[in-house]
Amino acid sequence: MSDLFESAAEEVMKRRAPLAARLRPRRLDDLVGHEELLGAEAPLRTLIEADRLTSIILWGPPGCGKTTLARLIANHTDKEFITLSAVSASVKDVRFVIQEAQRRLGERSIGTILFLDEVHRFNKAQQDALLPSVEDGLLILIGATTENPYFEVNAPLLSRSNLFRLNELTDAAIKELLLRGATHEEAAITSEATEHLAQRADGDARRALTALEVAVVLAGGKGANVELQHAEHALDARAHRYGEDEHYDVISAFIKSIRGSDVDAGLYWLARMLEAGEDARFIARRLVILASEDIGMADPMSLLVADAAARAVEFVGLPEAQLNLAQAVIHLATAPKSNSALVAITQARSDVKKGVGRRVPVHLRDGHYSGAQDLGHGAGYVYPHGNEEGWVDQQYLPDEITHERYYSPTRHGHEAELSALQHRWRVVNSSTENTGDSGSDDQGDNK
Repeated sequence: MSDLFESAAEEVMKRRAPLAARLRPRRLDDLVGHEELLGAEAPLRTLIEADRLTSIILWGPPGCGKTTLARLIANHTDKEFITLSAVSASVKDVRFVIQEAQRRLGERSIGTILFLDEVHRFNKAQQDALLPSVEDGLLILIGATTENPYFEVNAPLLSRSNLFRLNELTDAAIKELLLRGATHEEAAITSEATEHLAQRADGDARRALTALEVAVVLAGGKGANVELQHAEHALDARAHRYGEDEHYDVISAFIKSIRGSDVDAGLYWLARMLEAGEDARFIARRLVILASEDIGMADPMSLLVADAAARAVEFVGLPEAQLNLAQAVIHLATAPKSNSALVAITQARSDVKKGVGRRVPVHLRDGHYSGAQDLGHGAGYVYPHGNEEGWVDQQYLPDEITHERYYSPTRHGHEAELSALQHRWRVVNSSTENTGDSGSDDQGDNK
């Protein structure tokens, strides 16, 4: 009777479980993404399918599939699969697992796999308690962590485990999951809604599927068609919140404060996000984007500073990486601002999409292969290094847009120098047009 009630309870839990849990794959072939680790004949897949897995550490961002992969391993092994959470497990719990593993091996010759979620939360004493059993093979450890294991996992334990890095899922993988999720919910979803949810998921499958689940309800449930408006409302309703703050409102305030050169506000919003547990990599990525979008060539060092902070987040990890993020925020907030790079590439891509200037000018074409010179390729090209200034007046744009100017530097920071240089070149260009002088005749290497 007890088994009957337990079975009924499990069925109810399955129906009530979040979509991400209900959609969890049962076979390796059903897993989306991570082809480099789990594709045909990939090392990790081979070990799993042969049930010859040794202790491993799975390192990757939230929602990339670490727990899902561990559960798939459980489906492919004849060993006993035990799960512990490092958040709640104690040394006593670890010792009990070890005792049971010894009994199981002695009585039935069955090995034990221990899946330890958030292994970085285990302190040194807890990790040391595991070490002898992992070392002698009594336990096969599968540890999952979002933090850099080189800093968060004891070196002896790490040296006895193979480390596998799982990257965040691509937008394409997230879209595939969303389509599967919509089918599972017996609903349809438009391409616009799929695109929107995928972009906002930031590589997190769980986040995407949770938002989809809400969107289906907003659209009317089974048989409904999830459209862009439902996706947008779902993202708002689904509480991209931590504490009392909404995720996208806070990141918006953060970016706008740095763009507005308010260093104190930038640091405040950074602190709010860090205290709330925001993914430090997400913060770092936004800083790298801002460095080019809002500063650009007004201060070329800003991109290097932002990139260095992003690398520090990966290499050092929190909490120490908060110092690197804070330094980047201070630099970017106090740097001169310019959105000229954003404007330039936007306008250039607009012309390309319109099909403007498809033909490469003859003098710029490759003249090195056999027969190219007979076609006139490279004829008339002037080698800039043949001029003492390293610059010559020469056409580089296609004929239809020779007078187009995509990049217009501001007078802020380093761009003031670039603006003066461009002005000087244009004056020279104007004078040579009037005199008919085409610049240096030294064609150098005709590159």
